[in-house]
Amino acid sequence: MYEIAHRVLPLRSDPPRDVVVTVGMPYEEPTGEWSCPYRIDGLDGWEHERKVTGPDSLGAAELALAMVRAAVTGSHEAREGLLNWDDVSPGPRAQTVWVTWDREHDLAYIAMKREILPGEAVRQVVAEDAVLDYGEKGRLIGVELMNAAARLPSEMRM
Repeated sequence: MYEIAHRVLPLRSDPPRDVVVTVGMPYEEPTGEWSCPYRIDGLDGWEHERKVTGPDSLGAAELALAMVRAAVTGSHEAREGLLNWDDVSPGPRAQTVWVTWDREHDLAYIAMKREILPGEAVRQVVAEDAVLDYGEKGRLIGVELMNAAARLPSEMRM
Protein backbone atom coordinates (compact mmCIF):
# COMPACT_ATOMS: atom_id res chain seq x y z
CA MET A 1 0.00 0.00 0.00
CA TYR A 2 1.38 3.41 -0.99
CA GLU A 3 0.56 5.56 2.05
CA ILE A 4 -1.10 8.95 1.59
CA ALA A 5 -2.31 9.58 5.16
CA HIS A 6 -1.14 8.44 8.56
CA ARG A 7 -2.08 9.12 12.19
CA VAL A 8 -0.62 7.72 15.41
CA LEU A 9 -2.99 7.69 18.38
CA PRO A 10 -1.77 6.98 21.92
CA LEU A 11 -3.65 4.11 23.56
CA ARG A 12 -3.82 4.64 27.31
CA SER A 13 -3.34 0.98 28.17
CA ASP A 14 -0.99 -0.89 30.47
CA PRO A 15 1.61 -0.95 29.04
CA PRO A 16 0.90 2.11 26.86
CA ARG A 17 0.99 1.51 23.11
CA ASP A 18 0.05 3.29 19.89
CA VAL A 19 -2.76 2.74 17.43
CA VAL A 20 -1.45 3.44 13.93
CA VAL A 21 -3.95 4.38 11.21
CA THR A 22 -2.83 4.32 7.58
CA VAL A 23 -4.79 5.21 4.43
CA GLY A 24 -3.41 4.23 1.06
CA MET A 25 -3.64 5.72 -2.40
CA PRO A 26 -6.93 5.07 -4.23
CA TYR A 27 -6.65 2.91 -7.34
CA GLU A 28 -8.99 2.01 -10.18
CA GLU A 29 -10.45 -1.49 -10.22
CA PRO A 30 -10.94 -3.39 -13.52
CA THR A 31 -14.68 -2.68 -13.12
CA GLY A 32 -14.07 1.08 -13.34
CA GLU A 33 -14.87 1.62 -9.66
CA TRP A 34 -12.21 2.98 -7.35
CA SER A 35 -10.87 1.35 -4.18
CA CYS A 36 -8.91 2.84 -1.32
CA PRO A 37 -6.93 0.63 1.09
CA TYR A 38 -6.63 1.35 4.80
CA ARG A 39 -5.16 -0.33 7.86
CA ILE A 40 -5.47 0.09 11.63
CA ASP A 41 -2.70 -1.46 13.73
CA GLY A 42 -3.08 -1.65 17.50
CA LEU A 43 -6.86 -2.20 17.71
CA ASP A 44 -7.95 -5.76 18.41
CA GLY A 45 -9.13 -7.44 15.21
CA TRP A 46 -8.00 -4.75 12.72
CA GLU A 47 -4.41 -5.78 12.03
CA HIS A 48 -4.77 -6.37 8.30
CA GLU A 49 -5.27 -4.27 5.21
CA ARG A 50 -8.86 -3.57 4.15
CA LYS A 51 -10.36 -1.53 1.34
CA VAL A 52 -13.53 0.35 0.45
CA THR A 53 -14.87 0.98 -3.05
CA GLY A 54 -16.41 4.18 -4.37
CA PRO A 55 -17.45 5.74 -7.68
CA ASP A 56 -14.20 7.71 -8.08
CA SER A 57 -10.86 8.21 -6.30
CA LEU A 58 -12.10 11.00 -4.04
CA GLY A 59 -15.21 9.05 -3.08
CA ALA A 60 -13.12 5.99 -2.22
CA ALA A 61 -10.72 8.09 -0.12
CA GLU A 62 -13.64 9.75 1.71
CA LEU A 63 -15.16 6.35 2.45
CA ALA A 64 -11.84 5.01 3.74
CA LEU A 65 -11.49 7.97 6.12
CA ALA A 66 -15.09 7.51 7.30
CA MET A 67 -14.52 3.79 7.90
CA VAL A 68 -11.30 4.44 9.83
CA ARG A 69 -12.92 7.09 12.01
CA ALA A 70 -15.95 4.85 12.68
CA ALA A 71 -13.70 1.90 13.56
CA VAL A 72 -11.56 3.93 15.95
CA THR A 73 -14.41 5.80 17.67
CA GLY A 74 -16.56 2.65 17.86
CA SER A 75 -13.81 0.38 19.19
CA HIS A 76 -14.04 -1.07 22.68
CA GLU A 77 -10.78 0.79 23.44
CA ALA A 78 -12.53 4.13 22.69
CA ARG A 79 -15.69 3.11 24.58
CA GLU A 80 -13.52 2.34 27.62
CA GLY A 81 -11.96 5.82 27.41
CA LEU A 82 -8.51 4.55 26.39
CA LEU A 83 -8.47 6.08 22.92
CA ASN A 84 -9.69 9.25 21.24
CA TRP A 85 -9.61 9.95 17.47
CA ASP A 86 -8.48 13.53 18.18
CA ASP A 87 -5.52 12.47 20.34
CA VAL A 88 -2.15 12.67 18.66
CA SER A 89 1.03 11.09 20.04
CA PRO A 90 3.60 13.55 21.37
CA GLY A 91 6.92 13.83 19.61
CA PRO A 92 7.72 13.55 15.92
CA ARG A 93 4.73 13.35 13.57
CA ALA A 94 4.47 12.33 9.97
CA GLN A 95 4.32 15.31 7.62
CA THR A 96 3.41 15.61 3.96
CA VAL A 97 6.25 16.82 1.75
CA TRP A 98 6.30 17.80 -1.92
CA VAL A 99 9.14 16.45 -4.02
CA THR A 100 10.38 17.60 -7.41
CA TRP A 101 13.21 15.78 -9.12
CA ASP A 102 15.28 17.14 -12.00
CA ARG A 103 16.75 13.94 -13.42
CA GLU A 104 18.87 15.75 -16.00
CA HIS A 105 20.79 17.65 -13.30
CA ASP A 106 20.29 14.95 -10.62
CA LEU A 107 18.76 17.45 -8.18
CA ALA A 108 15.68 17.06 -6.01
CA TYR A 109 13.81 19.58 -3.92
CA ILE A 110 11.84 18.44 -0.89
CA ALA A 111 9.43 21.16 0.22
CA MET A 112 7.70 21.15 3.60
CA LYS A 113 4.72 23.02 2.12
CA ARG A 114 2.98 23.00 -1.24
CA GLU A 115 4.43 26.29 -2.49
CA ILE A 116 7.48 28.24 -1.38
CA LEU A 117 7.34 31.81 -2.56
CA PRO A 118 10.36 33.70 -3.93
CA GLY A 119 12.24 35.29 -1.05
CA GLU A 120 10.57 33.07 1.56
CA ALA A 121 13.84 31.24 2.25
CA VAL A 122 15.78 33.79 4.29
CA ARG A 123 18.65 31.54 5.35
CA GLN A 124 20.43 28.64 3.67
CA VAL A 125 22.76 26.11 5.26
CA VAL A 126 24.98 23.93 3.07
CA ALA A 127 25.53 20.43 4.46
CA GLU A 128 27.38 17.88 2.28
CA ASP A 129 25.16 17.26 -0.77
CA ALA A 130 22.20 19.26 0.55
CA VAL A 131 21.12 22.85 0.98
CA LEU A 132 18.67 23.49 3.81
CA ASP A 133 16.27 26.43 3.29
CA TYR A 134 14.90 28.15 6.39
CA GLY A 135 12.03 30.60 6.64
CA GLU A 136 11.86 33.83 8.56
CA LYS A 137 10.88 32.16 11.87
CA GLY A 138 13.75 29.68 11.67
CA ARG A 139 11.62 26.77 10.44
CA LEU A 140 12.92 24.40 7.79
CA ILE A 141 10.88 24.97 4.61
CA GLY A 142 12.79 22.88 2.07
CA VAL A 143 15.84 20.80 1.22
CA GLU A 144 17.70 20.84 -2.10
CA LEU A 145 19.37 17.48 -2.56
CA MET A 146 22.30 16.95 -4.92
CA ASN A 147 23.11 13.43 -6.21
CA ALA A 148 19.39 12.74 -5.82
CA ALA A 149 19.35 9.45 -7.74
CA ALA A 150 21.52 7.89 -5.06
CA ARG A 151 20.25 9.79 -2.01
CA LEU A 152 16.51 10.16 -2.59
CA PRO A 153 14.43 7.19 -1.35
CA SER A 154 12.92 5.23 -4.26
CA GLU A 155 9.32 5.94 -3.19
CA MET A 156 10.05 9.68 -3.55
CA ARG A 157 11.47 9.37 -7.08
CA MET A 158 8.44 9.86 -9.30
